[in-house]
Amino acid sequence: MTRPSVQTDPRLILLSPADNCLIAAARLDAGTQVEIEGDRVTLAKTIELGHKVARHGLAKDDKVLRYGAVIGHVTEAVARGAHLHTHNLESDYLPTYTHDAGHAFVHH
Repeated sequence: MTRPSVQTDPRLILLSPADNCLIAAARLDAGTQVEIEGDRVTLAKTIELGHKVARHGLAKDDKVLRYGAVIGHVTEAVARGAHLHTHNLESDYLPTYTHDAGHAFVHH
């Protein structure tokens, strides 16, 4: 686990220097201001513990790296500090299901 060289809020963890996402070490409510590499960002949505936040702006189809490895791509442009999750991040390896679609998939 590493920290960016420029000031970043300690509630956001950089797992690898190559990553373009940060991991929330605590629940961060919508409207919370955080510092990301020296840039003050106001979170538009609540970020749950363990969820991903964009380290910097990403263009549609940009790859998302976590632990220095590609975990998927964004399905729309996202701003620095945006929540990265199934609403805007698609796995390049496994189908991405919403909770409801997952239930339909396993026939519950």
